[in-house]
Amino acid sequence: MMPQVLWTNNFLGEQGYSIQDTVIYQDNKSAILLEKNGRLSSGKRTKHIEARYFFIKDYQERGYVNVKYCPTDDMVADFFSKPLQGSKFHKFRDLIMNSE
Repeated sequence: MMPQVLWTNNFLGEQGYSIQDTVIYQDNKSAILLEKNGRLSSGKRTKHIEARYFFIKDYQERGYVNVKYCPTDDMVADFFSKPLQGSKFHKFRDLIMNSE
């Protein structure tokens, strides 16, 4: 996901648009801790994901992105990536279609 965010920001910047703050919403608190604390949060079991999360940490420190927590029940992206049923489907459908 991060390469697409960076590419989009660079593309919009070259088109003359200024990008103020790019927020990436994450529903995994452990992943957010790895992204914020870097190697301080890593252990023997997290060595294999070092490149991914420390790459994001570098871009957070530079101010390109900001990672924030979003509860799983509020992740609108689930509407596009998962089969939803019942009230969750109706909630996100209404939110996306701007209807109530």
